[in-house]
Amino acid sequence: MKNILYLIEEKKNLTKTPIWIMRQAGRYLPEYRAIRADVKNFLDLCYNPKLASEVTLQPIRRFDFDAAIIFSDILVIPDALGVKVDFVKNEGPKLQKISTKSDLQKLKIENISKHLQPVFETLRLTKSQLANDKTLIGFSGAPFTLACYMIEGGGSKNFDLVKKTALQNEEFFSQLIDILTESVALYLIDQINNGADVVKIFDSWAGILPENDFQKWVINPTKKIIAKVKEKFPNTPIICFPRGAGILYENFAREVKSNVLAIDQNVPKLWAKEVLQNKLNVIIQGNLDNQLLAYGSKNEIEKEVLKIRQTFGEKPFIFNLGHGILQETPIENVEFLMKLIRQ
Repeated sequence: MKNILYLIEEKKNLTKTPIWIMRQAGRYLPEYRAIRADVKNFLDLCYNPKLASEVTLQPIRRFDFDAAIIFSDILVIPDALGVKVDFVKNEGPKLQKISTKSDLQKLKIENISKHLQPVFETLRLTKSQLANDKTLIGFSGAPFTLACYMIEGGGSKNFDLVKKTALQNEEFFSQLIDILTESVALYLIDQINNGADVVKIFDSWAGILPENDFQKWVINPTKKIIAKVKEKFPNTPIICFPRGAGILYENFAREVKSNVLAIDQNVPKLWAKEVLQNKLNVIIQGNLDNQLLAYGSKNEIEKEVLKIRQTFGEKPFIFNLGHGILQETPIENVEFLMKLIRQ
């Protein structure tokens, strides 16, 4: 049986710590850069099943991770809803801004399944080539994080326009979150239908919210998504990642009850062990600093890996980074990490 699935389903520790890393299929790999160089637009790569599947499998072949996470992007949902999405070199994603109720009326939830068929084909193709002991992970952005990009029209340091909109036009913001909640649930269900063993919900900007808003815009929508997915697939594990939530991870864990909770690198490990692992009986995924893996010495990496394993390793635990692997990360550092985990 797949290591990660066994760990999650049986809630039993393993003699071999399972590992995969966020953004493991991507720019730090020369084989990825070779493929990307021949594709003009990033979304064209996401929507090319043959190439996207190849990219998904590259880190499995090179490092023998325990899971493959499907190569795609969280912004395929706004794209499927009818929002213009571009990825500008050296600038990042640029989206058509959503700001009025008439903008909301133009969003087409019914387009999700049809528009994202290439992603589902990528899942099927990858599944057919993935070894039986490897887990295939699908994913989506969470409603709040997707709303951040759609309202700001791209990335932002503080997402001030999002906060202003949520405070001054809560009805509009709530309607957008509802549309995205339904869209994410449909998307994840379709991913499971097409071969995903596990799905993950990335709420990359959850940490910018105060407690009350965190409840409204992060916890409540995620609970609805999980309920919808579990209604169709009660046995499919779900990983949640409310990045930057700090001590609000405890509120999230109490209410959302995902199968696995991914923690970022700023979460104190002893606190996570005592509160999340021991008190709330949560399966932890995380949380090596991606900066340390990219720029640290092997001695520093080894010390931190040992500390993480000693802290979390007495209970079911999935080793990962606290955020996505950086483009500058040396291949030899990842190889060294794998050697430490496989010892």
